[in-house]
Amino acid sequence: MAEVTGPGVDDARAWDERLGWAYGLIAEDPAERAAAHARLTAAQRSTAVARDRFNEVWRLTAGTGTGSPFEEPALLRAHEEYVDVRSHSLPEGLWDGRGAEDIVTWPGLPYALLFLEWEARYPQEWTRYAKAWGTKQGLLREVAGAGRDEAARAKLIDLTETVVRRAYRCKDREYVRVARAVDGDELRERLTRAHRSDNPWARLHAGYVLWLLDHPDVPNTRHVWRTWLAAVQ
Repeated sequence: MAEVTGPGVDDARAWDERLGWAYGLIAEDPAERAAAHARLTAAQRSTAVARDRFNEVWRLTAGTGTGSPFEEPALLRAHEEYVDVRSHSLPEGLWDGRGAEDIVTWPGLPYALLFLEWEARYPQEWTRYAKAWGTKQGLLREVAGAGRDEAARAKLIDLTETVVRRAYRCKDREYVRVARAVDGDELRERLTRAHRSDNPWARLHAGYVLWLLDHPDVPNTRHVWRTWLAAVQ
């Protein structure tokens, strides 16, 4: 049997070799970000080519009547190639391996946090080059469990503060889950400062998150949000 490799089972070094360039996406230097955008665009093109090739081989082998199409060596090779190629891209490179192990020990965690930081700090660039609301939602639900790791916890607190200080974007409500996972003095101090700031979005969002932290049994639903909003306005 061939050795099983890929983004779900390999180590941090392999992740860095595939996606280390992606740190340029959150660089302060616009030229560095532009270079990372170009690298991402090229990776996405390669991913699309590999996906189309896999789909074509699937079309040609699906009706052969030999049982599972994946028993066809050509299809298996095309699938392996597609998985390998997409592992060098975003968001596709984050789709494999999650949920199979402790999120803290998952070697892709730094890149999951990077993807979320990119969306938080440069939302328009993220939307232009890698908009993936479902991936954002899934990652937030999973990385909330990484709060017991010191470095991940610090990053999650930073991200939560950044997000409450801006206008609401799709799936931002998942940050309540993160806030509850990393609840503590540091997060509450930052949220309190945001709540007392001159930023109307920050006052509103931070106030709501603080209220939910004080009421851990209350679900974070649209109805709860509207009820709270009506009470404070």
